[in-house]
Amino acid sequence: MSRRSNGLVGVWAEMQRQQQRQMEAEAGRRRQEAQQARAHQRRAAQSYREYRQAEALRRTEELDAQVTSLQGLLASGCRAPAFRASSLMRPEEVQPFAPGPLAQPVPMPNFDHYRTQGGWTAGRRAQAQAEARARFEQDWHAAQAAETQRQQQLASYQREYQQWADAQLAEVRRHNAGVVELTEGVRRRDPDAVVEYFSAALYASTAWPEGFPRQVAAAYDSAAGQLVLDWELPAYDVVPEVKSVRYMPSVDQDKETSRPVSQRRALYREVLAQCVLLVLHELFAADEPGALESVALNGFVDGHDPTTGRPGRIHLATVMAPRPTFRDLHLAQVDACSCLADALRGQLSARPDQLTPVRPGRRPQEVGNRVVTHGSDDEPDLYEMDPIAFENLVADLFRAMGMQAVTTQRSNDGGVDVDALDPTPIRGGKIVVQVKRYRNTVPPTAVRDLYGTVQDAGANKGVLVTTSGFGPGSHTFANGKPLELIPGTELVDLLHRHGLRGRLGAGARSTPTVPDPRLPDDYNVLGMSWTGSVALDVCALVCRGNRVLSDDHFVFFNNPQTPDGTVRALPAHAPDKAAIRVSFDALPTEADRFVLVAAIDPEVNPDADLSGFTDACIRLLDPALAELGRLEVSDGRPRETALVLGSFRRRSNGDWDFVLGGRGYTGGLEELVQDFGIEVE
Repeated sequence: MSRRSNGLVGVWAEMQRQQQRQMEAEAGRRRQEAQQARAHQRRAAQSYREYRQAEALRRTEELDAQVTSLQGLLASGCRAPAFRASSLMRPEEVQPFAPGPLAQPVPMPNFDHYRTQGGWTAGRRAQAQAEARARFEQDWHAAQAAETQRQQQLASYQREYQQWADAQLAEVRRHNAGVVELTEGVRRRDPDAVVEYFSAALYASTAWPEGFPRQVAAAYDSAAGQLVLDWELPAYDVVPEVKSVRYMPSVDQDKETSRPVSQRRALYREVLAQCVLLVLHELFAADEPGALESVALNGFVDGHDPTTGRPGRIHLATVMAPRPTFRDLHLAQVDACSCLADALRGQLSARPDQLTPVRPGRRPQEVGNRVVTHGSDDEPDLYEMDPIAFENLVADLFRAMGMQAVTTQRSNDGGVDVDALDPTPIRGGKIVVQVKRYRNTVPPTAVRDLYGTVQDAGANKGVLVTTSGFGPGSHTFANGKPLELIPGTELVDLLHRHGLRGRLGAGARSTPTVPDPRLPDDYNVLGMSWTGSVALDVCALVCRGNRVLSDDHFVFFNNPQTPDGTVRALPAHAPDKAAIRVSFDALPTEADRFVLVAAIDPEVNPDADLSGFTDACIRLLDPALAELGRLEVSDGRPRETALVLGSFRRRSNGDWDFVLGGRGYTGGLEELVQDFGIEVE
């Protein structure tokens, strides 16, 4: 029996890999900039022939560096820091309370500044003194009222901050408790915890070059203290076929010299041996809890069996390494092939370039415990799955989440594919589920039909599950109704979190969303703040004139960024209550307006309006969140539930000007977005 990783690898280990990727991407960007600068200097200072010769030399040097990196893979990998569960712990700290201007008391008027010496007569002087006293008292009462209001706003903001801080700390403590629980499970030699921990160690490692595969299937024999795993090895093309490049002026072409076949084969075999030894090194180095007595490792590549022609895993290396034997090795000085074959009694394919297999040792499937896989593609494609099997999978998901669920009959189902019952007191009850195996966006009519089915069936909630996604019209209609929309990416994540399998198309992964390094670094953050406790959704529209470019260019709670990433919602930092990141210079060329709007959240404040939306402003921030300026925003009005805060408009010279908004809507976000060309059915 096999199952997917429960998510610790995908969340914890991927965090460390992302940091490594970002560092490598930044280093690569600096190298590329340096190369471009050198190339520009060469073009300006050298002849064309000299430039081409220098380029050929550069390519040769890169090939030599690649080979040198492969030859030193094991030695450099051994210098990487060992994995520790403590590195996954998060500090229990949150951003301190920063009330900004609210921290400054309103200055009280000083009567001495109101005294007057005017008047030639005693009566005129007395009148002047009385007028000064009246002005002072009026200003004093106004300052007292302003100070009372400030204190109330400060107390409200303090409560909001405390709620936010408590939630942040609770999340950090839940995470840290999970790390502690995992570590204790490894010490107890719980098979699931051991496999999860060491899979994370391999997946989080910074020792592997970017592009090397990291596919693993593992199981743990707690009685023997043995971790058994299959690990994917790099393919033959990891060794460059070209040895050197030389510029031929006579024909104005580069001539590539091939690497000798015998040299390429020998280096590939050496790389495979180093990979096997490096995996063993990382596992034993990470074994701080002392759970590993030995490791049985099988290295494979994905390919076609040369004897049958059928696709599958070809095992090119296998070894069983006891801890004492491995700890006596000095890996930085060993010959990898000899160490693997002689010191550890392992096997390495004699001709791995031709996929000559070896007989694998103990396999994870033979251990008897469940096998955890990570990084593999051997999952059912939800797009290609049989419709009945897909409905059964969704029913399995609801059951795995602790509910009772059955699929309905194929006819006369009343628009219901799965009947579910949530036994949770108070918030539970009957749930009707519709399943849509689509590739295109689900139309809003399907959401409306589901709502009618919920009402006809007397259900507590309706859930629409799809392999595709939903547009703004669907989300706007579902707001405030007992409906839940689950797009394909969220479905895959839920399947994996509950031990089920599924992917969206070839090579799809369920991975955390990370910033795209290709996005421009030149951007601004627009921070929105206002007084009052009303819950608001702040949204953005990328428009041409008064029409949004497309539904995907409406950024809101269910579409957090535009397709090109130039506009995205961000977590707000005090004193802001909402934040939008925008790269103005990178917006589509056809866009000439960037509109900010706010609307009442009907789920949190179903009966509220914008009369409490006052003292609002937009803070223009740089990437470091330093304030560049402030833009005042109109107050809300009674009965209005949505408001155009303002719009940035592109001028003919490419600059953007802010134009104050103020138009309100009584029909909420639905009415507002219709004005900008978004169809809501």
